Amino acid sequence: MLVSTKDMMAKAVAGHYAVGQFNINNLEWTKAIVLTAQECQSPVILGVSEGAGKYMCGFKTVVGMVNGMLDELNITVPVALHLDHGTFEGAKKCINAGFSSVMFDGSHYPIEENIEKTKALVNTCDVLGLSLEAEVGSIGGEEDGVVGMGECADPDECKMIADLGVTMLAAGIGNIHGVYPENWPGLSFETLAAVKEKVGDMPLVLHGGTGIPDDMIAKAISLGVAKINVNTECQLVFQAATRQYVEEGKDLKGKGFDPRKLLAPGYEAIKDKVKEKMELFGSVGKA
Repeated sequence: MLVSTKDMMAKAVAGHYAVGQFNINNLEWTKAIVLTAQECQSPVILGVSEGAGKYMCGFKTVVGMVNGMLDELNITVPVALHLDHGTFEGAKKCINAGFSSVMFDGSHYPIEENIEKTKALVNTCDVLGLSLEAEVGSIGGEEDGVVGMGECADPDECKMIADLGVTMLAAGIGNIHGVYPENWPGLSFETLAAVKEKVGDMPLVLHGGTGIPDDMIAKAISLGVAKINVNTECQLVFQAATRQYVEEGKDLKGKGFDPRKLLAPGYEAIKDKVKEKMELFGSVGKA
């Protein structure tokens, strides 16, 4: 059964580790992630962008697939189904579809509008027992058409949003969606520390987890990050494994063209990557 992230986040903050959000794009990705979480006895968050939700035939289809999978595979670890970088309307659709957690990304609005829209969702999520993620500051790169330059969040604005009663807060600290450029200056721990001082025990979220050096991940967790998002890295290993399978001509041998065989190397690559991240984040054995 799907759960909200509230209990996950509280335990992560108290235990000084982070729970991974791994975005899903199809059945293979979802199966790889939930089975790895079960094997690692780790809580896990399945992230779905509005674009990925549309690709998978809609949010109700995603909910049906995930719920069926958790039941059929006897998954007992905590699993949350979470809208990633959602619009206000998208968040409402996911709530109605049966998601257990949503993110409203109002970071591109003036802070007053961000507060107004976030506040409206806080009440709904509280009544339904869902978790809500909000965002202040801009995450660099592009996510479903929203382009950010990686601006650092204003700690005072973070406090304004945190005080509304959200479950967790994504604060821009120089992080970027996608592959980090060679001249990337790194995370702004000064900003992160200032945000932490303002919001107290509010669980913080680090978007753009792909490619951030391990020592920076560890330091971010020590400063209050309790949720780390990974998507691009899974895409890259899935692509590389699938490419190798085809380039080696394995799809031309026997029934190697069968999708179950064609997609198997990518599936295994995602499992390995998710396990690696769970170990890095410290969530293994915390289910």
